[in-house]
Amino acid sequence: MRITFLGTGTSQGVPIIGCKCPVCLSNDKKDKRLRSSVLIETNQLKIVIDSGPDFRYQMLRSHTDKIDAILFTHGHKDHTGGLDDVRAFNYILQKPIDIYAEERVLRIIRKDFDYAFAENKYPGVPEIILHTITEQPFEINGCPIIPIRGLHYRLPVLGFRIEKFCYITDMNHIDQTEIEKLKGIELLVINALRKEKHLSHFTLDEALSIIHQVKPQTAYLTHISHQMGLHKEISAELPPNVHLAYDQLSINLS
Repeated sequence: MRITFLGTGTSQGVPIIGCKCPVCLSNDKKDKRLRSSVLIETNQLKIVIDSGPDFRYQMLRSHTDKIDAILFTHGHKDHTGGLDDVRAFNYILQKPIDIYAEERVLRIIRKDFDYAFAENKYPGVPEIILHTITEQPFEINGCPIIPIRGLHYRLPVLGFRIEKFCYITDMNHIDQTEIEKLKGIELLVINALRKEKHLSHFTLDEALSIIHQVKPQTAYLTHISHQMGLHKEISAELPPNVHLAYDQLSINLS
């Protein structure tokens, strides 16, 4: 399995428009963050988790010319806003793209991209097949996927465990029963917005606490805001097996 971080930033990305803080003005490419998304490649398939507003550019700079499916964690625009650009894959692959999400998220997709579901479709609209998922495990092309339930303030959202990898973003609460589902993974990716308390995202300390409970071999932090600090400085403060993710980082799991 190969994991590529397509984006590791928050809803506004980093730098933020008009911001003059040290992180937003940094020349370090690891401080430049598109909206959070990840590409997972196995022998069976290529899956993207979340297609935010930067989806087109993320596909271009990762040289991705094929995807089999998109999983959605929740329906916020920074995670769904780029779905229209699956049109390119429709043309290349000559088939619709499979979309997996909870029913509440599919309702948002149907509303926001209503032209893709019109009775008389305009030529060239996105061609997608919607699949409703719940908290129950499911498969895509024989690859088992385990949803992980959490809360984004009051909004129920999903993370996903795929074999020995798990991706969690936009959570600030996860029950112990869900944490148990993560035991035995090798790589955990989890959101850590900043050091200070936040209404709807894990802080750095809260993310580290979950990592300590799960005990993965390696953990990476994502959905990082400019308020976290410079990549180089924060990285020096982390435990040996925990790292700040950055855009275009790729990791191979045996």
